[in-house]
Amino acid sequence: MRSLIDIVDLTVEEIDDLIATANDIIANPDKYAEKCHRKKLATLFFEPSTRTRLSFEAAMLELGGSVIGFSGASNSSASKGESVADTAKIVSCYADIIAMRHPKEGAPCVASQAASIPVINAGDGGHNHPTQTLADLLTISREMGRLDNLTIGLCGDLKYGRTVHSLIEAMSRYKGIQFVLISPEELKIPGFIRYNVFENQGIPYTEVSSLEEAMPDLDVLYMTRVQKERFSDLAEYERLKDLYILDGKKLNMAKPDTIVLHPLPRVNEITVDVDSDPRACYFFQALCGKHIRMALILFLLGIKRA
Repeated sequence: MRSLIDIVDLTVEEIDDLIATANDIIANPDKYAEKCHRKKLATLFFEPSTRTRLSFEAAMLELGGSVIGFSGASNSSASKGESVADTAKIVSCYADIIAMRHPKEGAPCVASQAASIPVINAGDGGHNHPTQTLADLLTISREMGRLDNLTIGLCGDLKYGRTVHSLIEAMSRYKGIQFVLISPEELKIPGFIRYNVFENQGIPYTEVSSLEEAMPDLDVLYMTRVQKERFSDLAEYERLKDLYILDGKKLNMAKPDTIVLHPLPRVNEITVDVDSDPRACYFFQALCGKHIRMALILFLLGIKRA
């Protein structure tokens, strides 16, 4: 039985195969409409979510399955003190696969060790978000036609941004990748990524504090929200929240085929005038999230591609 807790749980070959399955689902949706007939997905979301939870639910429904679960810790027995492990054991009695989001790093890993069905990490604190990374990879692949030989700019909250951490770990395994890290000193990439990925693996990267300085060289710009919920000092959040704002004027400094991604939700970091630019791919990225999660559900349930 396989679970997905960290993007490195998947080999590059498995990621490529998931992308191939997602592309086939996009091209031939009717072939997949009953693939998960009588299968149940349990969405255990101990933290708020719109895109991730709804895309998982839509993915399972479009595969012909059904969904059970909850959308907040207050709606579960966690409010009575039940452990994550016990919740996973109980839900294993009722469902075939679990998607879990939790504010504590490592909670989905604990669940996967206790559950008797596959567990998908749908985001754990500031640590990992592997299915968002799969959505990012599918988007980049479809828009750029490749996942290698790219310069990727990561802008904003690189310290707490779990989507950034997962994307770096995934993309660093493709050849010819280099990163440009755009952040203030307070939100720089954490040491475990710096040492485990960049330095130990010899992945080229540069660190800058100016978005304008980085723009002309980028193939992919990955904007992130400064996450208020990760700050214990709200004064620091207020000081940093609007440090990077992508608008049409800044985007004009980019190459014609640069693409702009964002895991969403956005607050102020991308102005609405960017939405109409063909390089803005963040809403398409959200759609890709549904298709890649369909492919992942099939993979973890051992259901072959049509």
